[in-house]
Amino acid sequence: MEFGMFLEFPIREGGTEKEAFDESFVLVNEAENRGVDSLWLAEYHFSPGRVLSSPITILSNIAARTERIRLGTAVILLPLANPVRVAEEIAVLDLVSGGRVDFGVGRGTFPNVHEGFNSPFAESRGRFEESLEIIIKAWTNETFSFEGEFYNLKDLEVTPKPYQKPHPPIRVGVTSAESFPTTGRMGYDILINPSRVFTLSGLKPQIEEYHQAWKDAGHKGKGKVGLRMPVYLSNDPRKAHDEPRESALFSMGRLSDRVASYANYGNTTGNWGQEAETVKNMSYDDWVRDKVAFGTPEAVTGKLQALAEELGLDQIMFEVNFGNKIPLENQLNSLRLMMEKVAPNLG
Repeated sequence: MEFGMFLEFPIREGGTEKEAFDESFVLVNEAENRGVDSLWLAEYHFSPGRVLSSPITILSNIAARTERIRLGTAVILLPLANPVRVAEEIAVLDLVSGGRVDFGVGRGTFPNVHEGFNSPFAESRGRFEESLEIIIKAWTNETFSFEGEFYNLKDLEVTPKPYQKPHPPIRVGVTSAESFPTTGRMGYDILINPSRVFTLSGLKPQIEEYHQAWKDAGHKGKGKVGLRMPVYLSNDPRKAHDEPRESALFSMGRLSDRVASYANYGNTTGNWGQEAETVKNMSYDDWVRDKVAFGTPEAVTGKLQALAEELGLDQIMFEVNFGNKIPLENQLNSLRLMMEKVAPNLG
């Protein structure tokens, strides 16, 4: 089992953007020292309260301050960027880090982000698939050409090439039911964000569909499955339940409101109105039961062990600041307990 930590680089209430970087780097340093396998940075745009708009830049800083931990993107939003530039920047990051990059990619969930970059949301699937094909060609060919619906490139020689051969491991972020079989057919490992759609235990049919699509497409082996999930740990069961409550409720409300705002938006998959209503009607205890792992080390170990066996997980990407309102000291305590008392029992 691989243990990664997911970071959003939020601004603490009353804090500054500079302090958001400084405090998150405290977590980065602790993760390196505690033996976390990998760090995964989100990519956020037009998201007040978060400063993580340029994860590749930040990962370059992290590469310089760490020696061991792997550096993951969760995820680079390919429809928003020039794929040739992404290929160059990830290759540079892989070289300066000594081959520690895990390349997580996705389409992006919310339409307003695409519109802000003048990239129509309706085109996101096609742009994503073309971009990923271009990036792989750039990494694995001395020169290449590409002709598609959105990109036309001729006789490009992209340098440098990544340190890892043939290229860094690729993970595709999935949040919708439709993305599971699509990614399986493409033959890529997945990073699951249950987000607005799934309970943790309810993911099993989608994961099985992913594996079946992988097999039907003729890919060798079996795709790896990673799961992003919030954790909160305390040796006191009451504190483990009560202390993250305010932050979790804030996140639940923020998610419900944002999803509801796209209930009548065209060119999306899923029923956003129904999904927003489902989130809105969930109580905190519903969320604790179905969406997160909050508890003592023993309780969290049991929950994660059961999920890993039921879902066939290869990676748990844990998040210690769900809702962005948990004090740094408490985040550090959760991280310490996760790596000292939970992870060793799930290896």
